[in-house]
Amino acid sequence: MEPHGKTQTRAPSTEMLSEHLREYPNEKRVAAMAQKAIVGEKVGMTQVWGDDQRVIPVTVLRVEPVRVVQVKTNDRDGYTALQVTYGHKNATKLTKPEQGHFASANVEAGNRLVELRLDSVDGYAVGQEIAVDLLTPGEIVDVTAVSRGKGFAGGMKRHNFSGQGASHGNHKHHRAPGSIGSCSFPGRVFKGLRMAGHMGHEQVTTLNLEVVQSDPERGLLLIKGSIPGPNGGVVIVRNAVKAK
Repeated sequence: MEPHGKTQTRAPSTEMLSEHLREYPNEKRVAAMAQKAIVGEKVGMTQVWGDDQRVIPVTVLRVEPVRVVQVKTNDRDGYTALQVTYGHKNATKLTKPEQGHFASANVEAGNRLVELRLDSVDGYAVGQEIAVDLLTPGEIVDVTAVSRGKGFAGGMKRHNFSGQGASHGNHKHHRAPGSIGSCSFPGRVFKGLRMAGHMGHEQVTTLNLEVVQSDPERGLLLIKGSIPGPNGGVVIVRNAVKAK
């Protein structure tokens, strides 16, 4: 008989282990990536008329043709991505590492380098140009940009705290966050506690937006709805990985 309070454990059989390995193979699992992506700059918002004669609020992006500077593969880099550049930059304003990087790729130097993580880089080559016609109207995309910086903000603005009472003895603490728990058990403040601090200026991704128009001649892309970041900010547009 087994001792009171103890249970006997059995080692898994060979059949159980083989079945587990078949269901969960030992392979590296990564998040779903996009099949195509483009880089642009936010111009601002406007309105356009849809086919059903309804006004559609859109964000206008200026998308210049990007040039592929480097193709990253799983065998060499451990992941798949494209390193691209756009615009034009005077060679005298480049650092020596930048000069060597563009010279080895035989690509004209651009304003900045942007890396686009993709699910596959098959069909892409160094020096290839990618234009705005990569995305077509009606396509669902994800947009990534750096949000507007709002400086130091209190708890009510930063975390939507409700604030304290407006009367009944409250004095100069209407917008105070209240107790942070340092006087109770365990007598310290946990990391990540929501408090006042720097707000905004962080990478934000808006999912499942619709491409309304694509104008290759003028290099413009119109996306339905709002996009994070200020006018003139860099925006990465990729086909949606969680499209409904």
